[in-house]
Amino acid sequence: MANLKIQSSRVGIIGVGNMGEAVLAGLIKAGVPQELICFSVRSTERKIEVEKKYQVKSASNIALAKESDILLLAVKPQGLDELLTEIAPSVNPSAVVVSFLAGKRTVLLEAALNPKQSVIRVMPNTPMMFGEGMSIISAGKSVKESDLEYLREILLGCGKVIEVSEDLQDATAATSGSGPAYFFAFVEAIVNGAVKMGISEKVATELVTQTIVGAAKMLAESGKSASTLRENVTSPKGMTAEALAVFNEGKLQDLVARAMKAAADRSHELA
Repeated sequence: MANLKIQSSRVGIIGVGNMGEAVLAGLIKAGVPQELICFSVRSTERKIEVEKKYQVKSASNIALAKESDILLLAVKPQGLDELLTEIAPSVNPSAVVVSFLAGKRTVLLEAALNPKQSVIRVMPNTPMMFGEGMSIISAGKSVKESDLEYLREILLGCGKVIEVSEDLQDATAATSGSGPAYFFAFVEAIVNGAVKMGISEKVATELVTQTIVGAAKMLAESGKSASTLRENVTSPKGMTAEALAVFNEGKLQDLVARAMKAAADRSHELA
């Protein structure tokens, strides 16, 4: 087929849960015409919700497999085998198949679909719904550069993109794919700490949210490392130093490293 173009290529999305919805919102934000986007979900209630919210049409898995120029798979990893059994005979052999499933290698999809099928693996994260996502892409053996260019153009419309070898996907999934959840958990902990000191949850949430937004902007735009920025705000024997000392006593860095390894190991187990 001709090279994929945002204004003319038909996009099918199978699965519109949290991640699938982030991908769908990202497609629209990136400029893909809504009339070219079609999706499938199991729940009738969810189908109606997505159609109304995003003004896109729904279809069956088989119809999407046959008609899409680029087919995006965003089901849960545990459901991939069943989905591939259903759609494999119908997938357009010239389509680009993009998997957003943690742990599922491109060779698995190539074996189930077509050894020459263009298959790309992506680990996105949910901030792409707001144009601030981080997507990690790895290409299968039959992917053309033009396929990657199209996908990059879409994903850049909703955040940043890097390409890595597929053997690093588990590690990057544990870093940026699961990363927003780590961030939210830390925010929860700070808010709870503030509430225990007498601040209302509403005020604490506003304080923490703006503090984190500002800190992230400093990290992104100052050109300084996180270590340098931390040192700049930490006066010797000051209040921040006291807080960080408690983190160090609790071995925060070791705890985070163990959590990330657990996530990466689970991603590998899903293969």
